[in-house]
Amino acid sequence: MKILHTVEFYWPSVGGAQEVVKQLSEHLVVLGHDVTVATTKLSNRKSKILNGVKIKEFDISGNEVRGFTGEIEKYKTFLKESNFDVIMNYAAQQWTTDLFFELMDDVKAKKILVPCGFSGLYDLAYKGYFKKLPHILKKYDATVYLSENYRDINFAKKHKINNRIIIPNGADENEFSDLSKHHLVLFREKYGIKQDELLLLNVSAHTGAKGHREAIKAFQKADIENSTLVIIGDTYHHSGCYRQCKRSEFIQNNVFSLFNKKNKKFRVLHINRQETLAAYHEADIFLFLSNIECSPLVLFESAAAGKPFISSNCGNAKEISKWTKSGLIAKSVQNKRGYTEIDIDDSARKIEKLVHNKSLRLKLGKQGREAWKKRFTWKKIVNEYEKLYMNL
Repeated sequence: MKILHTVEFYWPSVGGAQEVVKQLSEHLVVLGHDVTVATTKLSNRKSKILNGVKIKEFDISGNEVRGFTGEIEKYKTFLKESNFDVIMNYAAQQWTTDLFFELMDDVKAKKILVPCGFSGLYDLAYKGYFKKLPHILKKYDATVYLSENYRDINFAKKHKINNRIIIPNGADENEFSDLSKHHLVLFREKYGIKQDELLLLNVSAHTGAKGHREAIKAFQKADIENSTLVIIGDTYHHSGCYRQCKRSEFIQNNVFSLFNKKNKKFRVLHINRQETLAAYHEADIFLFLSNIECSPLVLFESAAAGKPFISSNCGNAKEISKWTKSGLIAKSVQNKRGYTEIDIDDSARKIEKLVHNKSLRLKLGKQGREAWKKRFTWKKIVNEYEKLYMNL
């Protein structure tokens, strides 16, 4: 098949949507399909082909609510004149999908949308957007949801969108099948974390909405000793929470340590993927108290690495915990804006529970890894997408 995937950002940009589309696209190429990704033009992208996937870039930004700028007509012409068998739009509320809405009737390809959460559903600025969305969703040949119970699929059910299918996210078998190879990096040794210290890991970008502040507070409040919290993520020097996290790192390691003799340390790292995988390998607990998600990949990665996780009830984290049997969900509530507010005290108690119960940590980790092998490798997930594409 000749397949087009559209997504706002793609390699070398890093993030959840980028990773999902990259995994789907590259696996489909291996299966013999011709795959192109339409995405935003990036100055640091040095090649228009990556692992067999063709990249068609456009200098466009925005969405329907904020407005569009850039090569709008060039993108529309590309969509109308290209002869694809299947077009999959990944995530609503961004330009590659919102512009596609405008010319769906002129495109002959089979059409699929992966809404990816509807993050703006409770934002008044998007009221008009979501009012007309049901009519648009019904035009798609299929809409794919990552969860059985989240705001996007519940919106579809409410408006009788009957082209629904559920395909979950996962973690890469090429990265997690043989965990021992990542031990070559010696993550603990490189970053001064002793073997007898408990390593709590968080992998998420410093966007300001990934719950870093909450994770730090819960770690500080937890009655535990001889432990290190490591946050690994892309830096956002002019926005987000990177500077605040670095400030917290300094205070924890240079001020609190003078008065608190429990040997609790905090590290903020910006490192490559190989070292990140080594961190997964050597961690004891994955701590993820994010404020907003759809279906967080890092929880699948935690399960794949055989590590128990503690997560806020963001996105479908509770569902992932149920599927993998590898995580604890901290008490959380959703505010009017659709963001998750985390109970710090309960999060601290969850940390204490896992830190003080090694057998439970090992049990949850083993269950998670077994569940990942059975259902949540990208190879298995891509087979579901391929089957959908072929059936259409």
